[in-house]
Amino acid sequence: MRNFFHTLLFLFTAAGLTPAQAQTATQPKAGASQTVRGTVLDAAAKAPVIGATVVVVGVEPALGASTDVDGRFRLTGVPVGRVKLRISSVGFEELTLNEVTVTAGKEVVLDLALTERLTKLDEVTVTYKRSEDRTVANNEMATVSARPFSPVEANRYAGALGDPARMAQNFAGVSSANDTRNDIVVRGNSPASLLWRLDGVNIPNPNHYGAQGTTGGPVSMLNNNLLAKSDFLTGAFPAEYANALGSVFDLRLRKGNDEKREFLGQVGFNGVEFGAEGPFSPKSKASYLVNYRYSLFSLLKAVGYEISGTPEYQDFTAKVDVPVGARGTFSAWTLGGRSNITFLGKDVDSTKADVFGDENLNGRPKFSTGIAAASYEHRFTDRTVGRVVLSGSRSTQEYQQDTILYAPGSRRITAEVPAYNVDFTQDKLSANFSLAHKISARDRVSAGVIVDLLRYQYFAAYSYPVARPERDAEGNTALSQAYVQWKHRFSDQLTLNAGVNASRFELNGSTVLEPRAGLQYQVSPASSVSLAYGLHSTLQPLLSYFTQTQQPNGSYAETNRELDFTRSHHLVLAYDRQLSDNLRLRVEGYQQWIFDAPVERTASYYSNLTEGVDFNASTKGNLVNAGTGRNYGAELTLERSFSRGYYFLLTGSLFESKYKGSDKVERNTPFNTRYVANALFGREFRLGRRDNTFTVSLKGAVTGGRYETPINLEASGDAGRAMFDYDRAFTQQLPQYFRADVKLGYKINRARLTHEIAFDLQNVTGNENVFQRAYNPRTNKVGTSYQQGFLPVPFYRLTF
Repeated sequence: MRNFFHTLLFLFTAAGLTPAQAQTATQPKAGASQTVRGTVLDAAAKAPVIGATVVVVGVEPALGASTDVDGRFRLTGVPVGRVKLRISSVGFEELTLNEVTVTAGKEVVLDLALTERLTKLDEVTVTYKRSEDRTVANNEMATVSARPFSPVEANRYAGALGDPARMAQNFAGVSSANDTRNDIVVRGNSPASLLWRLDGVNIPNPNHYGAQGTTGGPVSMLNNNLLAKSDFLTGAFPAEYANALGSVFDLRLRKGNDEKREFLGQVGFNGVEFGAEGPFSPKSKASYLVNYRYSLFSLLKAVGYEISGTPEYQDFTAKVDVPVGARGTFSAWTLGGRSNITFLGKDVDSTKADVFGDENLNGRPKFSTGIAAASYEHRFTDRTVGRVVLSGSRSTQEYQQDTILYAPGSRRITAEVPAYNVDFTQDKLSANFSLAHKISARDRVSAGVIVDLLRYQYFAAYSYPVARPERDAEGNTALSQAYVQWKHRFSDQLTLNAGVNASRFELNGSTVLEPRAGLQYQVSPASSVSLAYGLHSTLQPLLSYFTQTQQPNGSYAETNRELDFTRSHHLVLAYDRQLSDNLRLRVEGYQQWIFDAPVERTASYYSNLTEGVDFNASTKGNLVNAGTGRNYGAELTLERSFSRGYYFLLTGSLFESKYKGSDKVERNTPFNTRYVANALFGREFRLGRRDNTFTVSLKGAVTGGRYETPINLEASGDAGRAMFDYDRAFTQQLPQYFRADVKLGYKINRARLTHEIAFDLQNVTGNENVFQRAYNPRTNKVGTSYQQGFLPVPFYRLTF
């Protein structure tokens, strides 16, 4: 199926204020302007901050507002372009937003949070200033390795294609598994160790063509236009995150505009897109948000332009937010998508050594994912908030494979014999309960319970040339989690985050208890040192428990049902310094000790830690929790936030990633590239009277070569298929990876709408990065297959 993405890429190339009510100040200014509004809450208690001042910095005459009893504010007449906001309130740390993008076609709606000071105002001489909101994670319990991001970044970065996972590949400690998918390798961990969370719900793989047991895919179902500020965590997570070993995406859907109807149309890498949002009625604060995307290739096929291997996919996202009284909010959302593609062996050019397909096989994969959730959040007091979330999801995966029989000595097909069939369905019903209480400015506690009821139906079997079962299981099980967390501020300088999580898997009774702790010391108003530890665990992909293995008597049995959690100790030391208002330096060192990883019962090279970057999950049986691994390294981030028309981001990582199979030999994991470096730069130029903008974004990435297992050419020739030298597993290193991307964009502001036109020029130098060594049975040679070549990706968006 790897040729899917190459087909996909080829086709794209062808194709005076009081808190009594929300106060408003208006700046009369020639040219286009827009409304900026939102809410300001206490970060710990989630209660409205009444009377907070919100000011646009650097404009004449002054433009500002204060928040009302619900924490709401409104600024009208804000000039389009980039503006700086300063939010302050007595008793709270000041907050500054340096790069709020204002366009003519869409209102800016912000959800902001202020942190209460420990000391009284007359005692304060210098306090720590959270100078940019996007440097502070949504999750207050995160001490280290937490990188907040906004949808603006996913749109801004060259090569990101509006995909949160591809955007995260620019962060320190993160690299891409390969260009064909958005799987991410974090600190040497398998992509399968990633946890996806959306609005408090742990969700299945949110990618088109995302096989069960994996976390990535070629095209994301997540719509960047609908995301709010979110968190990406890479180690020593807070206690509320369980069933995650390597990293966490904690994503949030934004609310629809509750005062004005707005619309969006877009064409780009993810397809043709239409969106709408607004209030249910002029007098209601209830809002809706809907968006539908349809593959551009599916659209071409619908009008008669069918191309062999055409990827077809579509997705839909919707959200509703309804205030309930003065203290409650009801929300409901849904995300769904489906995808399919057909590969025909007769279309494979077997003369090429680097071919991905197989001339002897037809393949027809089909995937679908649907998720829905409803939540109710209630503020019992100005210090206590509770939340209940009920959700359900279904993921399906089907695959039919034929073996093609040719007439002797020719390419004439004599028969197409059904040979392999897959039919997977996994359902989940979840209930999440959480409660947070702000005891004082010093102490905050939170606790929660998550119960997942799982139903599965797995069938996979070969029927030709020899009938052989792979999986055949149907049943129910459950995963339950409970956590408690405590944040204590000893002083304005010293903060402790501590917690514990407990999880139980009902299929085999596996239970884990995971302590977490983090300590941060504010050395000066601009610098801090942090140390965090966590014990983390993850289950194996559910379908792995039902792999059938042939026994000595010829029967088949499920030999993985007793697999326990894979576990690891995380230790992270971090130094953070705000060099100036817009320039930040962060250095982190980490060590991860992994144990109880699944390996084979008999001595072998294999470990489950090497899985997670393909279109299918592992089919290994006879596994036991006896493997180990270790990841350690250092990371550096130097970031200039957008100001005075430009930004840059420099990240670098040096690391080692090792594992031991049941033979106790320490080897490189396939993800041990040893180093990763990224450099991003963006410049914005204002053009015309309406503050139209032209942007240039540049990216350069260099990564050490991945490790792979050598092919045994002699054995492959005898067998007629690729045979690997497992005695030398992961000893052959591929050449260094280098890629440069350029993104050019032009934004046109009209009176009530905004046009955005862009070209994302990926791998602009055309560098031939090796993907893998591949065996071609027709030529009996080992050829080299390459990653994505030069690819121009057009983009257009209209908001009004």
